[in-house]
Amino acid sequence: MAEKKNKTKNILSWVLIIVLAILVLTPTTRTAIQRGLMKIGLFNPDVPKQTAANPSATPLVMTETVTLSDDAGKTIQTHDLKGKVVFINFWATWCGPCRAEMPSIQKLYDKYKDNENVVFMLVEIEHNKDGAKAFMEKEKLNMPIYYPESDIPTTWLSNSIPSTVVLNKQGALAFDHKGMADYSTKEFEDFMISLINQ
Repeated sequence: MAEKKNKTKNILSWVLIIVLAILVLTPTTRTAIQRGLMKIGLFNPDVPKQTAANPSATPLVMTETVTLSDDAGKTIQTHDLKGKVVFINFWATWCGPCRAEMPSIQKLYDKYKDNENVVFMLVEIEHNKDGAKAFMEKEKLNMPIYYPESDIPTTWLSNSIPSTVVLNKQGALAFDHKGMADYSTKEFEDFMISLINQ
């Protein structure tokens, strides 16, 4: 009787392991799990502390520039955006963590899309225009997608995506985060407001 009970227990354990493996390996489920982990605070970006005496705790080192194009083929250089806070997210259509963080970026974008002092640039690094458009439509996202037309500085994008940088109004690097993050937090919104108000 005990042997039969152990055999049943082993079978149930293996079934559970197989089901969990399938769930983790399925891209849609993996993205949902990653989004859930972001919502409980496991992937909050490290936001630089702002003070009244020193609004930007990050050193004002002038950043490099990059040339980007939009879906219509119009090009823009990031150094032409001085005077604005520029949120740049580097991603690819095949990247699960990139896809998982997009709804949080959409929430942030929705708050600031009408603010003339803020620019959002979601840079699909592989020029996959069809894939980017399909993803945005499927997820009901409406953020502006750009594509690199020059080398991307390694201080902005190294070997990992997603990668996010925020430039302050002087064009200096004010924020840099490698990996998935939740950008819809109050802490990150307060950081954006502090840069807008500089």
